[in-house]
Amino acid sequence: MAGSGRTTLRSRVRSSADSDGGETKPNLKRRRERSKYGSTIPIFNNSVNLKVLLGISFVAFFIIFFLIRNLVNYSEQPQLPRAVTPFPAPKIIDLPQFQGEHKESLYWGTYRPQVYLGIRARTPQSLIAGLMWIGVKDGRYHLRHVCRHEDELGTYGWIKHDGRDFGHQVLADHGLNLATTFLKSKGDGSGYGGDWAVRINVQIDKSKWNEEFGNGAQLFFYLADEGGNVLDLSSDNLNIHGDSLLASGSRMDIGDWQLHLKSTDNLELHYSGFHTPHFHNLSDLVEANLASQIRKHARLQLSDSLDDSPNVLVFQIVGGFPFTADIALISGTDSESSGVEERISNLTGTSLTNLLKDKDQSFDEKFETIFKLDEKVDSESVSVGMAAVGNLLGGIGYFYGRSNIAHSRIVNGNEHVSYIPYWPAELYTAVPSRSFFPRGFLWDEGFHQLLIWRWDIHISLDIIGHWLDLMNIDGWIPREQILGAEALSRVPVEFVPQHPTNGNPPTLFLVLSDIVNGLKNNEFTTVDRSEISLFLERAFVRLEAWFQWFNTTQSGNQLSSYYWHGRDNRTMLELNPKTLSSGLDDYPRASHPSGDERHLDLRFWMLLAADCMRSIEELLDKETKPEKNYGFTAKLLSDLELLNQMHFDDAYGAYFDFGNHTEKVQLKWKEVEAVHGHASRQLVRDVLERPDLRLVPHIGYVSLFPFMARVIPPGSWILEKQLELISNRSLLWTDYGLRSLAKTSSMYMKRNTAHDAPYWRGPIWINMNYRILSALHYYSKENGPYQQRAKTIYEELRSNLIRNIVRNYQQTGYLWEQYDQIKGKGKGTHPFTGWTSLVVLIMAEAYGQI
Repeated sequence: MAGSGRTTLRSRVRSSADSDGGETKPNLKRRRERSKYGSTIPIFNNSVNLKVLLGISFVAFFIIFFLIRNLVNYSEQPQLPRAVTPFPAPKIIDLPQFQGEHKESLYWGTYRPQVYLGIRARTPQSLIAGLMWIGVKDGRYHLRHVCRHEDELGTYGWIKHDGRDFGHQVLADHGLNLATTFLKSKGDGSGYGGDWAVRINVQIDKSKWNEEFGNGAQLFFYLADEGGNVLDLSSDNLNIHGDSLLASGSRMDIGDWQLHLKSTDNLELHYSGFHTPHFHNLSDLVEANLASQIRKHARLQLSDSLDDSPNVLVFQIVGGFPFTADIALISGTDSESSGVEERISNLTGTSLTNLLKDKDQSFDEKFETIFKLDEKVDSESVSVGMAAVGNLLGGIGYFYGRSNIAHSRIVNGNEHVSYIPYWPAELYTAVPSRSFFPRGFLWDEGFHQLLIWRWDIHISLDIIGHWLDLMNIDGWIPREQILGAEALSRVPVEFVPQHPTNGNPPTLFLVLSDIVNGLKNNEFTTVDRSEISLFLERAFVRLEAWFQWFNTTQSGNQLSSYYWHGRDNRTMLELNPKTLSSGLDDYPRASHPSGDERHLDLRFWMLLAADCMRSIEELLDKETKPEKNYGFTAKLLSDLELLNQMHFDDAYGAYFDFGNHTEKVQLKWKEVEAVHGHASRQLVRDVLERPDLRLVPHIGYVSLFPFMARVIPPGSWILEKQLELISNRSLLWTDYGLRSLAKTSSMYMKRNTAHDAPYWRGPIWINMNYRILSALHYYSKENGPYQQRAKTIYEELRSNLIRNIVRNYQQTGYLWEQYDQIKGKGKGTHPFTGWTSLVVLIMAEAYGQI
């Protein structure tokens, strides 16, 4: 920018001189001198015109007065804390490639992953739609809406979804089977973003359905306007056979719109309209209305009434088994050429059936073209792979709101923590789990994008751009994004504040490295290459800041060492203080957190980041700055001799963390002060010996980070040791994948507190298994004495992982957060089609260069 500013100044002065025609007035007698910028500036002699001088002085006075006044006003304005000051660079998502047709094509979507079916636009105050229904569990009626474990659905999830304009989902609820299909269409006359339709098919499984609860289903489809616009009901007596129009309204973004319902089945309709400023608890409104009707009229039926100026309309659809209903939203109906009837016809009935068949077939063809699974795995595995991709893409959400930031400051020598809001921000992101983690997680997102970029590079870059645009002035990105009331309502209050001293694995460098290698290998079209390069050019300054944030705030006491900040060194309740910022939560670290720690995993995340920055720098032909020599940093962090000095234990043949540690720590019940006259017992940490600085002797995923990073030479005896650790059944190997922590560890499957079950202390996690498989695949191709051994282990581990994940999906209907290391059973959250969806890349043997 400085260079362009100087050019503008030169041009302006020269133009002024040219307009003088080279003539000088007799009483000015100007001489010219060169400025330091190379332009010429006039200097007046003593024979200057007094009137001109006075005029200039008068103007100068007012300019100086104006500047001083603004400076005073600026100094009086409260300055934002750095933690909530945006990074001073153009936004990535403002690039032309994310505007225009691209932005409009992604406007509508199933961007509310936290509900079983939710539709919204990528705008802060959207028109939102969703589905509720009455389910039966334990002999009682329950209203379904928000994805919850306790609903105990047999299965749910998008078994196919292209991330753009098509998705097909199945839901099995105790004998009631629903299929929801989503389709977008951009036709002549439609408003911004086009139209969309949902087909809902309802059937029963007679072996599971209790006929005492009726021979029909009750659905509740709703529309709500977050902008507060009034929604108009078509009539007091809804009759889809007479008129398919349910509701209408108007918005600035899409113009006038209409909602239609069509069905060939005999359906009964009821409605209620509500006025509310809150949209995260719509099911509460419906439940309250139904409860009132049951008390008054002894019937499970909406009240057929409207609040004044309703901004929420709920339509109750009652039909006998089986039935199908097509619901279509038509935008831009105020246009003279809107062709509303034709567009309704195209998005319902037989026309919709044909469109959905074409989309279904297109998904299958694209899936096989990208992943080529037919030649690598059986048909059952292919169907599970499709469901993994479908629910990952169908789980992409759009969120808008403000993160809550913990702001620490020292006042009179004491630390005071207050909570301040981040700036209002939007986030377009995949989510780990629609039921338990339906929001953005920085650590998970890099793994998500390893799959998504292969499916749709434009969606992937859009998501990465949204994440990087959340960066503050220091280069920090909040690791968990809890944006908006819907997201906030699902998170325990203690986990809401984000701490700007704490990081999260910079996994976005995983996908960026993959994409850069794709560019080097000519895997993209000419247009895509150009757009990716423009993206990297715009993103580079943010990536530099992100790297520097880690390199300064997370650096250790020794050169090339790093440690995760945020561990609690004062806790008396945790067996081993958690390292939440690492993403590995309760994985055992040094027993006594301190600045002397050296965390092996963070060292290799920094190696990945430095190597990726070096590659981007070379790709963009940027000059290497001495103070930001990424190549030098990558070489330093991959130096095997230095690594071994800091982290290798010859006796174990393994790599470990380093820190202030003792193995003699236990949880012990202790009597605590009486509360309300009642004595209580608490499980507290009991340290039996003084810790000392040493390697932390726990073999597990962290120990394998040098192996994952491929820094061990193919001929090294250390590689042989790594292969032994991996394949040893007494340590990490199981028939279902590699466990997270060795059976020999003192922390293996130990609870961390009375309420914290072991998380990363034994169970099998797919993201780490994927990275280990990637390294095994690499070493199986490298000439050396251990090549065949690596190949044998690779093939068996890959087979075990695929077989177990597919078996669990067939038995339970879900992909899981983790898998039990004893019997292989799915554990934790479900559906978890975040990084567990990497099973598709495992099937495809697509590992890139990570």
